Amino acid sequence: MSPDDHRLAFRPAQGEIPTSPGVYRFSDKHGRVLYIGKAKNLRARLANYFQPMHSLMPRTRTMLSLAAKVDWTIVATDTESLVLEHTWITEFKPPFNVQFKDDKTYPYLAVTLREAAPRLIITRNERIRGARYFGPYPKVWALRETAVLLQQAFPIRTCNDADYKRAMQSGRPCLAGQIGRCSGPCSQRLTVEEHRERVGELVSFLAGGDRSHLRRLQRSMRDAAAEQRYEDAARLRDQVQAVEHVMEKNAVVLGHDVNLDVFGLRADELAAAAHQFIIRAGRIRGERSWIVDVELDDSPGTLLEQVIQSAYEGDREPPPQILVSRLPENAPELEEALSRRRPRGGRVRVRVPERGDKAQLMERAVLNAGENLIRHKLKRAADLTARTDALAELQRALGMEEPPLRIECIDVSHLQGTGVVASLVVFEDGLPAKGAYRKYRVEETRDDTDSIHQVVSRRAAQLNHARENGEQPSGIYRDRPQLIIVDGGEPQVRAAARALDEAGISDVALCGIAKRLEEIWLPGDPFPVILPRTSEALFLVQRVRDEAHRFAIAFQRQRRSTSIASRLSEIPGLGPKRVQGLLKHFGSVARLRAASLEELSAAPGLGPKLAEQVLAHLEPGPAAEAKLEVGVSAESASHGEDSE
Repeated sequence: MSPDDHRLAFRPAQGEIPTSPGVYRFSDKHGRVLYIGKAKNLRARLANYFQPMHSLMPRTRTMLSLAAKVDWTIVATDTESLVLEHTWITEFKPPFNVQFKDDKTYPYLAVTLREAAPRLIITRNERIRGARYFGPYPKVWALRETAVLLQQAFPIRTCNDADYKRAMQSGRPCLAGQIGRCSGPCSQRLTVEEHRERVGELVSFLAGGDRSHLRRLQRSMRDAAAEQRYEDAARLRDQVQAVEHVMEKNAVVLGHDVNLDVFGLRADELAAAAHQFIIRAGRIRGERSWIVDVELDDSPGTLLEQVIQSAYEGDREPPPQILVSRLPENAPELEEALSRRRPRGGRVRVRVPERGDKAQLMERAVLNAGENLIRHKLKRAADLTARTDALAELQRALGMEEPPLRIECIDVSHLQGTGVVASLVVFEDGLPAKGAYRKYRVEETRDDTDSIHQVVSRRAAQLNHARENGEQPSGIYRDRPQLIIVDGGEPQVRAAARALDEAGISDVALCGIAKRLEEIWLPGDPFPVILPRTSEALFLVQRVRDEAHRFAIAFQRQRRSTSIASRLSEIPGLGPKRVQGLLKHFGSVARLRAASLEELSAAPGLGPKLAEQVLAHLEPGPAAEAKLEVGVSAESASHGEDSE
């Protein structure tokens, strides 16, 4: 069937498509959503996809060659279509949509307000409950310097939760407090209420550059000097200098009452970059950048519209004013959608600055976006070409009808035949999709081939579940792969093929990669496929296999750590917290097993008597000793071993 005939098979009649605003979805034959778009006039917009193939962009032609269905949802207003489109893109993650992602994870300053004695921490985790975030910041080394200055200017708690709890229960200062590194309630120098007041001053300073704390420090410093309390005056002088240094680092760019975000965009035919400045109280409080490969026929205005929406996902609240380098086509609808995300109310305005300080700030944002785009293209040009060539070469080598845009690899790990586990890793467009990785426990098995058969059978059942129940795939793990790889040779591939046949799955390609000569085995073929050592396809398959190997070993070690924790918890007097502290103290199960009585006695929470019980409980017999001696090598040697 030609590409044009393929489209005619699912093209709706012209009269069926409404002229109302709405959101449309292209899906493949398995129900996976390939592309989501919005339109003010659905009929006019969808007609563009059914022009002659040669007039469409290459990425659009690829999407339509995989599509088997198009449907749509009518909405009342353009604002609703804007919100619904973004909601569905976030939920379904269509492979042919623009997926704006930060080109890296950014560090934040966070104040843990939910704790009784809050701390100031540097973190990349944006989901700490009850925390107040400041940033993000582009350079972690600069943030560490700022955090040190803030700790000096606003002396608050720095010790960890365990030390804090121990100090508060015992009435003795924590170790950090004893050496002058911690100024929380655990230092026994101030109350919890006084500490929270100090934390409140820090939050006010970070939120708006509040200078009242600086003025109080300056007055106290002068009073201490006048009263000849020179040590106190010197300490206060250091705090004043720390506050001033922090304020110098956060240069004022606009008026003190100005809160806004600035988005600059640079784009070409293949890629785009966006850069955001976060301005609070007239100061640059953080910045972020996004990189994306341009898909289909998205205009720069549409790209900017999508990146602005992604910037305020979750709990992020948009400021009252947003400056952009070019106005999105749906600016009024975007303003209305963003205004709904302000819990305290207030209108959000989106506009292009034309003159003055704001225009200069916009020029800086666009300049940063351009620099990010250049770096991205230089870095990714070779990678993108190699990935495309690898997928095309792999398709030809395995005789597949379509390129393997989604590859899943299964690997089995065990320790001398015990503690059998398996991993499933996923690569999308040649890159790891870590959110779709899965772990499997194999409770009973005869050998590696039986383990492979069990895991592939379980994965096949998951693939068939949605289809049998008439459900549409809604998560990345339910997406159907074009290719499944197993770590092993002909016996492993034969076991995996039998599992797919039993599940009635015939539209997913299968192969295995054997370690000895790195040959590729196909079901029912007595001879392997030998790819050249310089082959990009072989390099891709090896990367996928190695990632599955790494993930399986990590799960194997995690289970062993959990197992020894369970054994330790059986010892009278050794509760869960002591067990965790013991494992944390030694750093690994191997070090704990190798520890002497003296080393165990020196561990936190253990005395000589309890250390003797731990040593006796972990004392291995002759067989176990032999197993432990070969444990590390056996873990690798038995991992995915070919069975002849």
